[in-house]
Amino acid sequence: MYQYLTDLGIQEPSKIQKYTLRQEALSDVLKIYFYKQEGELFAKSIKLKYPRQKKTILVDSGTHQYKDVTEINRTLTLVLDELNEITEAHKLTEHDLQKKILSDLKHLEKVVIAKINEITHDVNRLHH
Repeated sequence: MYQYLTDLGIQEPSKIQKYTLRQEALSDVLKIYFYKQEGELFAKSIKLKYPRQKKTILVDSGTHQYKDVTEINRTLTLVLDELNEITEAHKLTEHDLQKKILSDLKHLEKVVIAKINEITHDVNRLHH
């Protein structure tokens, strides 16, 4: 399903948690982080370098001035499309998890308030 990630040797793309991308000299550096597996001290990651594509563009047609520029490697854009698809799916599940945590916190707050009121009532009965 994820042809470009599979081509990179990633057998289980579903285990990808996130990625970072930065430019370093004439390369783009992609770092892919995987979910930490049980028994692992640190989550695994891989780092890949993609050379930037060099291009010469016309800056001023009157003086025929050209400028050398670089742009992201086409293969990298295809890999990023697949990574975005995977990490967007994780964000949705993280959003659902966030909703569950907030709901659990509200429930816990109600339970704690009820218990505090019960204890306060018992303390007040002792003084009467």
